[in-house]
Amino acid sequence: MFPAKLLRHFQNLHPEYKEKNVVFFERKREQLLKTKSFMHHASQTVHENATEASYIVSYKIAMAGEAHTIAEKLIKPCAIEMVRCMHDEKTAKEVSKIPLSNDTVTRRIKDLSEVVKTELFSRLKSRKFALQMDESTDVAGLAVLLVFVRYEFGFSIEEDLLICEALESNTTGAEIFNLVNKYFITNGISWDNCIDVCTDGAKAMVGKTAGAVSRIKSIAKSCSSSHCIIHRQALAVKNMPLSLKTVLEESVKIINFIKSRPLNMRLFKILCDDMGSLHNSLLLHTEVRWLSRGKILLRLLELRTEVHAFFLDHPFDLKSRLTDKNWLIRLAYLAEIFSKLNEVNLSLQGKQITVFTANDKIRSFIRKLQFWLGSVESGEFDCFPTLKEFCIDMNIEELPQEIFNDMANHLRNICSSVTQYFPNELSTNLEKHFWVKNPFVIREKPQSLSGQEYEKLIDMTSDSLLKLKFENQPVAEFWCSLKQEYPELTKKAILVLLPFVSTYLCETGFSSYIFTKNKYRNRLNAEPDIRLQLSSIKPNIKEICKNKIHHLSHYSVNKNGNEYYIIL
Repeated sequence: MFPAKLLRHFQNLHPEYKEKNVVFFERKREQLLKTKSFMHHASQTVHENATEASYIVSYKIAMAGEAHTIAEKLIKPCAIEMVRCMHDEKTAKEVSKIPLSNDTVTRRIKDLSEVVKTELFSRLKSRKFALQMDESTDVAGLAVLLVFVRYEFGFSIEEDLLICEALESNTTGAEIFNLVNKYFITNGISWDNCIDVCTDGAKAMVGKTAGAVSRIKSIAKSCSSSHCIIHRQALAVKNMPLSLKTVLEESVKIINFIKSRPLNMRLFKILCDDMGSLHNSLLLHTEVRWLSRGKILLRLLELRTEVHAFFLDHPFDLKSRLTDKNWLIRLAYLAEIFSKLNEVNLSLQGKQITVFTANDKIRSFIRKLQFWLGSVESGEFDCFPTLKEFCIDMNIEELPQEIFNDMANHLRNICSSVTQYFPNELSTNLEKHFWVKNPFVIREKPQSLSGQEYEKLIDMTSDSLLKLKFENQPVAEFWCSLKQEYPELTKKAILVLLPFVSTYLCETGFSSYIFTKNKYRNRLNAEPDIRLQLSSIKPNIKEICKNKIHHLSHYSVNKNGNEYYIIL
């Protein structure tokens, strides 16, 4: 403005200030600049807090495997109402500024997943690691490959999801290997650091020429392979005599006749309630969930009276089995033996299972089988409490010889199969590494250690404080804690402890995958969500927010008591 026009504006609109000196106006200018700076800083703080809250909620959604729309449809409205009830309307408006739309949550989850992935790649570039892999089909018909990795980090051995991707076409060994190899090359992971690969024994995985494991071994020369111990144990106990197999099949038919018909289920429940039964329903059996056999047979045995009463006026061709004592005795034996087998299988499941733990479980199982077989061959069944209790309830003083023969043949078949799937060579190979499992009982030089390494082992085992530490720590954590003091011994011990013994993580991973990508979200790219769910690496949300440009859908600025909304 021209000076004359500026003076006229000042005298006409601000006559109360025309007598003020220059100092007054300089002070006013400083106050105005401070107010603008404060408002800018406050708005930036609101932006940053809202972005951080958005990341936290998105991370929780991914960990829970919920739909990304739940934040905008449920979480945010509930949070606003809760804050409004507990505080005031102004605070509730602040909560409404948090961006939680479907697309925003998806982007946040992807950002968090990328941070976790980058951290994992940086850890694997300089460390030895072991893999376990498996393939399955999702609800959208995609063949999804899961690969988990086990590696030493800090003072422990970590297990993380490495790959969760869909195969483009076939599920052959070549396709699986090409996907994994391309992933390794793209992310700078060296095959030289891979020491072992564990699979479920499928032909595409372990084929001698075209299998994925064979192709991996051709690149990673020091890499070994192993067959999932849980899968082997399941295969070893499948063989059974015809008479017992018939009882199992007929039991499944009886159960499924009631469970597969909603009307029969309702009527059976009413019957059980009227009779005051301990349970009011049977358990459904499927061939895929073979672990359920022990539970479903035991439940049928407990509800045999109720099931027989249910079929009294029904022309079901198998209802006479429920009054056949020999059939029921075989049912009691099957319920008992499958329950015992399930206990062994469950003991092999879990995280951080080492080769020593798995070998101990299998050797214990073999000794129990031999004990059970010896008891049955001598005409005793004290080791089967369910069968013994059933015989007492039915006033059966002595079992028929043919049933003892069936039981003995079944146990003999299992012993033979288990010995075939778990030969003694496995234990023999572990004996030379027994110093890793318990170094403080070693009195002679192990075959796998050199003279200098054995001297270091003597120094270590002579330390009473380390012995006390070993007794109070898991084996893996104990050895990882010694990598500064005894690096050579620790390196060798970790190589023994790294290999997976089962594909348990893949199986649990597919369970999480199916829950996250269900029929209602069959077009979802579940890889970022699954990575956050299954990874042991926790993303640093505050660090992520520092590198982000913060946006809000709208925010308010108070000026002279008025409220303005600025759309960004």
